[in-house]
Amino acid sequence: MRRILIVLLLAILLLPAPHKNKPELFGPGRLLVTARALPLSATDPAIHSSGALDYLGGWQLSSPHRGFGGISSLLVDGRDEVLALSDSGTLMGFTLHPGPGSRHPFIAPLPVRTQDQDQPWWAWDSEAIAHDPVTDRYWVGFEMLQRICRYAPGFSRVESCRTWPEIEAWPETGSIESMARLPDGRFLVIAEMGMRGDGTHDTLLFSGDPAESATPSPIHLRYVPPKGYRPTDAVALDGRRLLVLNRRVTLKDLFTATLAVIELPASPRPDDRLWARPIARLAPPLLADNFEGLAITREGSRIILWIASDDNHEFFQRTLLLKFALKQGRPDIP
Repeated sequence: MRRILIVLLLAILLLPAPHKNKPELFGPGRLLVTARALPLSATDPAIHSSGALDYLGGWQLSSPHRGFGGISSLLVDGRDEVLALSDSGTLMGFTLHPGPGSRHPFIAPLPVRTQDQDQPWWAWDSEAIAHDPVTDRYWVGFEMLQRICRYAPGFSRVESCRTWPEIEAWPETGSIESMARLPDGRFLVIAEMGMRGDGTHDTLLFSGDPAESATPSPIHLRYVPPKGYRPTDAVALDGRRLLVLNRRVTLKDLFTATLAVIELPASPRPDDRLWARPIARLAPPLLADNFEGLAITREGSRIILWIASDDNHEFFQRTLLLKFALKQGRPDIP
């Protein structure tokens, strides 16, 4: 019976309907978020690490607002204030430790250009976010629309959007899932299901802003994920190293995740392979769910990683937010 139930749940998750369970349109408003602290392991509270990650805390998030959830990407600042983006074009801002000067919690739809207002609400399948702290501009990757848009500071308006033929060649429901901005202004975009015959994932390296019409065509690279996994998000560690979050769904464990390091060649060439080097795994009895969001902050000399799950607005999934410190100086972290 348990196996039958698991198969049914997996079937629900993998249904192709693009608007399944997504909340319909709503206006901007305040957001009340409740955070319940969780141990890393369900069986041993003494476990505080996984591979190269030291566990600093984890929370199950909930809210009475019907638009909350579905987190597919996120940004976090040095005050632990979270800016989360759902897979239905919804921004959510909140802080784990409210205090003087904290951001007022909010929820709001992304702004839309006049020429795009005829798009159905469920088509705004926003799966990736990037930020330039110098200009305070944001970039969002839309999976179904297969486009990348740039937003003005504070998400006040859409500045530019571009649809690339290289991305249109990817499956519509498996295109832009991971997008990272490098410190030098380059962008790396990884397809979730745009795979080659050898199982590698088509990856695009842009020399500049992917939302600008003047940006040249990207270089095609190949991401080699851990066996059985697919990439769901990426962040830059520095000018050449990136962390990639990978997800797998199986009958045995349901959702598991692997965090891996990749390194860009000094002079990338077409079809260069980016080999994933796993540094941590999240699987039962450790906290595990549909992890899709990855963010990076720094506390002094420590690199802090944040991992969030997409609950798909399903009753049997959770919105989790986990905080880790990256163990540095290990041989598995180049």
